[in-house]
Amino acid sequence: MLRKLQLLESSRVIEKFEILDFKQGEDFYFLKIKAILKNGNELRIKEYVSENEYSYSYQWQDNEGRLIIRWDNSPHHKHLNTFPHHKHTPDLEESRETNMEEVLKVIEEKLEEG
Repeated sequence: MLRKLQLLESSRVIEKFEILDFKQGEDFYFLKIKAILKNGNELRIKEYVSENEYSYSYQWQDNEGRLIIRWDNSPHHKHLNTFPHHKHTPDLEESRETNMEEVLKVIEEKLEEG
């Protein structure tokens, strides 16, 4: 979990972030974060990680709450080649980005493109 916070702190696009919820047990953790990007957008992060389960949702939205991209692995789009990983752009698409590091890289690249 510490690595996740270090990723946010070192990101070129994150202005600040707040941990909204954190729970940890012997073999799991749940993390919920709200990050404000330098351009005013938000990145909402939810992760549940255990020995047997990994679920996530990363929602990038503008400063008025409109969806830019949401990545998640809810198992309800079985027709996609990347099942259960997918993204909403807002159209449904396959997704190869399956963790916070990869998502931050996409956001950094898109914001640097202008």
